[in-house]
Amino acid sequence: MQAPVHTGWTVTAVGGDVPDRIAGIVMPAAVPGCIHLDLLAAELIPDPYLDENETVVAWVGRVDWRFETTIEWDGGGAEVDLVALGLDTVARIELNGALVADTANMHRSYRFPVRDKLVVGANVLAITFAAGLTAAERASELLGPRPHVNAHPFNALRKMASSFGWDWGPDLPTAGIWRPIYLDTWAHARIAGVRPLVEVDGTDGVVHAHVDIQRAVGFDGELRLDVDVAGSHVQARVPAGESKAVVDIRVADAALWWPHGYGEQPMYPVTVALSGSDDDADIELAAWSGRVGFRTVQLDTSPDAFGTRFTIVVNGVPVFARGVNWIPDDAFPVRVTRDRYAQRLTQARDTHVNLIRVWGGGLYESDDFYDLCDELGLLVWQDFLFACAAYSEDEPLRGEVIAEAREAVTRLSPHPSLALWNGNNENVWGHEDWGWKEQLGDRSWGWGYYSEILPGIVAELDPSRPYSPGTPYSFSAGKSPNDPAHGTMHIWDVWNELDYTAYRRYVPRFVAEFGFQGPPAWATLNRAVHDDPLTPASAGVLQHQKADDGNGKLARGLDTHLPPPGSIDDWHWATSLNQARAVSFGVEHFRSSAPVCMGTVVWQLNDTWPAVSWAAIDGDGRRKPLWYGLRRSYRDKMLTLQPRDGELTLIVVNDSATPWCGDVTLSRRASDGVVLSTSDVPFEVAARCTVAFAVPAEVAASGGGVGEFILAQCEGERGWWHTEEDVDAKLPAPELTAKLEQTADGYELTVAAHTFVRDLAVLVDRVAPDAFVDDMLVTLLPGESTVFAITTAVPMTLEQLTDPLVLRSANQLVAD
Repeated sequence: MQAPVHTGWTVTAVGGDVPDRIAGIVMPAAVPGCIHLDLLAAELIPDPYLDENETVVAWVGRVDWRFETTIEWDGGGAEVDLVALGLDTVARIELNGALVADTANMHRSYRFPVRDKLVVGANVLAITFAAGLTAAERASELLGPRPHVNAHPFNALRKMASSFGWDWGPDLPTAGIWRPIYLDTWAHARIAGVRPLVEVDGTDGVVHAHVDIQRAVGFDGELRLDVDVAGSHVQARVPAGESKAVVDIRVADAALWWPHGYGEQPMYPVTVALSGSDDDADIELAAWSGRVGFRTVQLDTSPDAFGTRFTIVVNGVPVFARGVNWIPDDAFPVRVTRDRYAQRLTQARDTHVNLIRVWGGGLYESDDFYDLCDELGLLVWQDFLFACAAYSEDEPLRGEVIAEAREAVTRLSPHPSLALWNGNNENVWGHEDWGWKEQLGDRSWGWGYYSEILPGIVAELDPSRPYSPGTPYSFSAGKSPNDPAHGTMHIWDVWNELDYTAYRRYVPRFVAEFGFQGPPAWATLNRAVHDDPLTPASAGVLQHQKADDGNGKLARGLDTHLPPPGSIDDWHWATSLNQARAVSFGVEHFRSSAPVCMGTVVWQLNDTWPAVSWAAIDGDGRRKPLWYGLRRSYRDKMLTLQPRDGELTLIVVNDSATPWCGDVTLSRRASDGVVLSTSDVPFEVAARCTVAFAVPAEVAASGGGVGEFILAQCEGERGWWHTEEDVDAKLPAPELTAKLEQTADGYELTVAAHTFVRDLAVLVDRVAPDAFVDDMLVTLLPGESTVFAITTAVPMTLEQLTDPLVLRSANQLVAD
């Protein structure tokens, strides 16, 4: 029986750099929760996400915090354990003044027998957390400093790395009981873990239910397991003294689970009951329930004529990974509820994403996250939690790594969405190419984890899934970890140094990270920053821009594409638009290179707080222009015009389940939309395939006019080739007319173009913060119109929605 210990908690500062105004104050504490939220609720700190408050609350990470509550106990139960599912991070647990344990890992749970420390009646439970930043520094001194990115030695402590700050997130080292804590009363035996590993055998599904059992001291009796999978039931005996069992269950004619875009996601319930004898009566001692989906998954890293593949294969079908990287959705993870996961992951699915990579500087997310990925058909690439640093392989870190990995693999094993375990993020790259090797000498740096310990744990506990040592990783001896021809690649020179058109320099086998920055939505920026005047370089904006020379890179990224913006409004729109264009440019190029390239994982889907960042969805959950660009670039069927071997090429991408055939109409047009030449190209492309055609000379040849472009059209799909960047193309001032109609959940805004209008958007959050629009970045020829569906509870007018700062286009940024 589980009894939550979530009420009556208080917290007080007990050591470290305690401000005078905090000393001695005993305040209420939320459990699960974290210290920053407790201080915020007590009005002892300002909101760390607003303005420059992040620096104002920096002292919190230098203070030790004692959480305390009283537990009433009636003396019952043969065995009583204190179970903590998440302690952040270096903690001392005491019960009635007696030491229960010292812990030092945010990424694992703990179970401690405490019956001998309990008394009938009131019991005082106290958990004291060492200052997070100070604890990391002390651990680094103990283990020996090792290279890492950013300011603090996050690599010395098993704590969410990004809580110490990242190039998109705040420096807010947290502390507290961040996941549920409870007393578990049990007798004789309990279920310690279940791994329902699946196999597909012809048309049948097979579940191999691996059950771990903990027996009470002195109890060695025979036990019984009853395992049921969707009505298929098997009973098994567990002999006296045994603590492990494997029960096999066959499900006839099992439907396969598929990633989004490849089929349905049927799930099968699994229950496990553990029974034993008590005074000659057979009683149920414990139960477990979950779900499985039947599917196979492999990782193809075989050599070919182009180098070394990296292809995820599900149910025997190679999958082009249309992916996004996931970071913690809040710097205070306890605030991320199931509803918030559902919103964010549905937003991902709605951009035609089929893969989510859980990045190694964050967390093993809650069960809700993986349940939703199962339901939405989102393959999960799960990093083990190592990122951008060298890690000691010595104790005590080594033991913590093993314990957390074994728990994570066991917990996540039921989920069909989980497709890949990955050893680390950028650590092999850092060791080989960033100068770490020279700094480290003969000290360990993590390779033993990635090459032996982690793959060994996966092979033992979850052999149904593939493992990759890291990303980027070449899978080829003697090759750079970031070699584009081999394995996975991260492309960051484009954002850091080059124009986004440099994506075309690469034909990677699988690009696991690439991206471009842009600001949050206007309503998000104005909620979080109150600078007066508000400028790209005002103090609050810069507090939320964490990238090294981020604003400089944003400005240089505009250089060849759009004129320098003259106001904060134009800066916001231009950099938002440029972000969307840059990422879409890369995605279309990489997808057009299939099957040589078999995956793009954009950095990043979401944000931890309201920031200028690489996210498609900002820290308030608003969809940035990038989200709409990504949805268009990730659609099943795509027409794209690309330079190939010195000539302009039409590439037809068909990532749908059925063949696609038809005629593509190619037309060269003047800047006013007038057709200069045209040609029809018949095509037939099989399912999940790509075909290329040279653009006919009469269309490819320039007519000599400024701002000419080529348009490919078929069945509502469009692909564009602009012969000049907007800054040189002389786009006309937009001439638009509009009408507004009210609907059940908002409005429909119909906009008609009387000139060529590129990348039309309605920035509805500038009118009402609750509003969002169904589409954006729509390009119209003269005489065409489009309808924007706006969802809002706030009254709006046509005048508001056609304001030049709301109804936006690229034309406004360049027209005279």
